[in-house]
Amino acid sequence: MSASIWIINLVVLAAVLEADLGHRKITRMRLIRPLIIAAVIAAFWITGVADSGTGLWVELAGIGTGIVLGLVAAALMRVYADGGRPYSYAALPYALLWVAVIGARLWFAYASNHDIRVPVGTWMYAHQLTTSALIDAFVFLALAMVLTRTGSLAVRSRALRRAPAAELAAAGDPPPGSSAEGGEQRVA
Repeated sequence: MSASIWIINLVVLAAVLEADLGHRKITRMRLIRPLIIAAVIAAFWITGVADSGTGLWVELAGIGTGIVLGLVAAALMRVYADGGRPYSYAALPYALLWVAVIGARLWFAYASNHDIRVPVGTWMYAHQLTTSALIDAFVFLALAMVLTRTGSLAVRSRALRRAPAAELAAAGDPPPGSSAEGGEQRVA
């Protein structure tokens, strides 16, 4: 497994955890940065999207899985208002999800070149799946997960800005350890 696979996965993990763990202000740059990272990753890693056959279905499965995992990540993050500004809060379960997903991708990349090389190669040959399509599926999974999480954060923070204060107060208690007591608002 090449160092570039390790680097890109660990950079994505570090960027996501740094941006999201704890109480974080939701700013325009926080929402734009994942889009920039996704564009750079796509430019370097997507080699040729399959337009038919098993390759297309595996790539679509990668996108679908990424969307589902992005929604799970978003559900593990709370969005609330403090002093009229949107914030998010993510804790250990959120971090564990990202570590598990990226760890699974790294394991598969390693194992498919070592421990499970023959079964993966046999399966790919039997289904006429190229290495490029399989790599693209994993890249699409990662991008879809990050973009879904970012889209959810953008939608929820925008809804928070537009919702009446009384409606938000009825949504529940603020996340643990937040700075304001009565002035907080949250969108779950």
